[in-house]
Amino acid sequence: MKTQGSAVWQGGLKDGRGAISTKSGALSAYPYGFAARFEGKPGTNPEELIGAAHAGCFTMALSLILGEAGLTAERMETTAEVTLDKQPDGFAITAVHLTLKAKIPGADQAKFEELTGKAKAGCPVSKVLNAKITLDATLES
Repeated sequence: MKTQGSAVWQGGLKDGRGAISTKSGALSAYPYGFAARFEGKPGTNPEELIGAAHAGCFTMALSLILGEAGLTAERMETTAEVTLDKQPDGFAITAVHLTLKAKIPGADQAKFEELTGKAKAGCPVSKVLNAKITLDATLES
């Protein structure tokens, strides 16, 4: 499987503007730029998109792993907090912290921790990131 995303940029770093699009159309010329990335202004940024992708990937991977264990989630909600740090050679994504709240009938805490750990390590987005990935997972009753 192959898919794609694209970006267009006009202007300099601080005064320029960009637009990000996805093949699916989920994003279509959605604005991004320096102010959205570094100054908290409206728009998106690559780190936010990586966070959404990681949260989605991890949650889908966990759904697969749960199914293989004979379990089905009633509900799972994952957020991914992405840390962008200034390094001597530029900026780098140094960490992603996943937070999961899940309601999984029939799951006990030990099995839940085992399966969430497998999903964290095994999801394709986790595998591509050169960052410390941590997880807080809460099994709700």
